[in-house]
Amino acid sequence: MDSIDLRSDTVTHPTPAMREAMATAPVGDDVYGEDPLVNRLEAEAAEMLGKEAGLFVTSGTQGNLVALLVHCGRGDEVILGDKAHTFVYEAGAIAAVGSIHPHTVPVHADGKL
Repeated sequence: MDSIDLRSDTVTHPTPAMREAMATAPVGDDVYGEDPLVNRLEAEAAEMLGKEAGLFVTSGTQGNLVALLVHCGRGDEVILGDKAHTFVYEAGAIAAVGSIHPHTVPVHADGKL
């Protein structure tokens, strides 16, 4: 049976058509808001979700960190389940980058804290 592995972009293999699309895509510097594809993606995401603006981030880890930084200041504490993906698999980014202290509590078999 064929399957598609969606765990991460690090396990995918671009097709020749995908490589061609990457090679010929219009580009610009996203740092200065000059990348037309990123600008379009952010605008379309904001419109779809009924929000004022969108923000493209390069990974789920980065997105999770941005979400925590929106809600917590440096030195704050966040309560997480002891099996929370953000705590277990994201290389300590909460503390290392965000200066946010993770406080874990046990996760019960039903998924509740």
